[in-house]
Amino acid sequence: MHASAQPETVEAGPGRSSETYKRTRHEAVWMGFVLSCLAMLPAIVAWTPQMTDYPSHLAGYKIMLDHGHDPFLTRYFLFKWHWTGNLGVELLMVPLTPILGLEAAGRFIVAVIPFLTGMAIMAVEWSLRKRVGVGAILAFAMIWSPSFLMGFLNYSLSIAVALFIFAAWVRLGNWPWRWAVMIPAGFVVWLCHVSGWGVMGVLVFGYEWSRRSGWRDWRPFLKPWPLIFPLLPMLLGVGANTKVSYGRWGVLEYKWQILYKAMRSYDKVFDITSLCLVMAVVVAALIIRRFDGRVGWAALILLVLTLLVPRQIFGGDYADYRLSTTALLVACLAIDWPVPRWGLALAGLLFSARIAVTTVVWYEDAQTSRQLIGALDHVPEGARVATAVAIPRQQWLFGPFEHFGSYAVVRRSSMENSNFALPDVHMLSMRETRYRFNDPTQRILYGENQRIDLRKFKPARHADYLWFIGTKAPIAIPDGARIVYATPNSFLARLPDSVDLANPGNGS
Repeated sequence: MHASAQPETVEAGPGRSSETYKRTRHEAVWMGFVLSCLAMLPAIVAWTPQMTDYPSHLAGYKIMLDHGHDPFLTRYFLFKWHWTGNLGVELLMVPLTPILGLEAAGRFIVAVIPFLTGMAIMAVEWSLRKRVGVGAILAFAMIWSPSFLMGFLNYSLSIAVALFIFAAWVRLGNWPWRWAVMIPAGFVVWLCHVSGWGVMGVLVFGYEWSRRSGWRDWRPFLKPWPLIFPLLPMLLGVGANTKVSYGRWGVLEYKWQILYKAMRSYDKVFDITSLCLVMAVVVAALIIRRFDGRVGWAALILLVLTLLVPRQIFGGDYADYRLSTTALLVACLAIDWPVPRWGLALAGLLFSARIAVTTVVWYEDAQTSRQLIGALDHVPEGARVATAVAIPRQQWLFGPFEHFGSYAVVRRSSMENSNFALPDVHMLSMRETRYRFNDPTQRILYGENQRIDLRKFKPARHADYLWFIGTKAPIAIPDGARIVYATPNSFLARLPDSVDLANPGNGS
């Protein structure tokens, strides 16, 4: 890896006038802006974001903002605010919802996050080199990461903000009052998501490490001190969750999977081919010594952390999977390889092709969502809905309907069982604790030859309606259930009076 102490400006070079070089440089900046705008396209064409976790997040926002006014939400749910390193979108929803409405505000934020991430990539590239190279354009292909497609909104927002803060760290390198800006900036990133704060710390440390005077130089360990203060509330237990898990089995196999699934989206062959193309450019940059240590060290550290960090930490799942794509994005930013216009165009083509696939899939899935949500026209306000979602055990694409039942909370103030509502893990929890009625009770994982029998579906014992979503039809539904709405891959059934298991003689 090579490193430069100061942002560098590349000379025009033989055969290229200074005016031509400036024009090319400005064109590259505009290309980055256009690609950032293009990154919003899936959220624009789909009437609601087609992310796996998004409906449950939206339900949580509704309950959070209700403040006890809705009698049904108050009857079914508890919401306890506390400051924690996982509040990015929640804080944005507070001012945006009164202006745009709940669902429009959520959709707006989903659209803005990829735009901000694209602009943050450009900010880092410009701060380091005063030009745009092939690496920055390749990094755009990591914006729609598996984490973002799963609906990890706070983490995705925190990465965008962390990149902006890192760019500011570089630009303010000679300013004596940089620390005064960075102390509150560290808290902002931490409030968005604690993992994004960690990524920001790695970026800053890697940058300072590349500028060290020797291996015994200890200053890189002290330079990031303005960013360390969010440790204080964590040490005091504010918003801290100590649950840590590497998973039940197959840790090494799982770690390998999250590496080759770093660009996972909707087509296995296309995604792995994309990963191979990006890795080929990264390796080529290393071989010809066009890999900038100012961000290259951070990419290496993030890769190591991907292998070492547990799957579950601070109450969140896939803590390590989030880092695999981020490490790849940072590795792309480390490519210090100026190329002609056609090279930038080729790099942009990868992102354009991937965003086109995502846009088409989101548009098609959104049409299916319009059919599914018609079931709520048959659900009374405040009804109890048990959602059952049939999910193949082996699939590459991200299913957008795993938490779709949470729209019963959003649209009908229902009690529904796919929400993130675990006490001491989420701010949202269920008032009823005698039986479990939250994520992941809605999931029915099935194999190729496995039959789905909804008579055994436990949440239906405590509900007024059963909402089934899946392409594999069940062989049976609960006794006495009556289907009142159906689509090609879903149905809503009215259930007979459920039985309270704590008092078997009474109807619930």
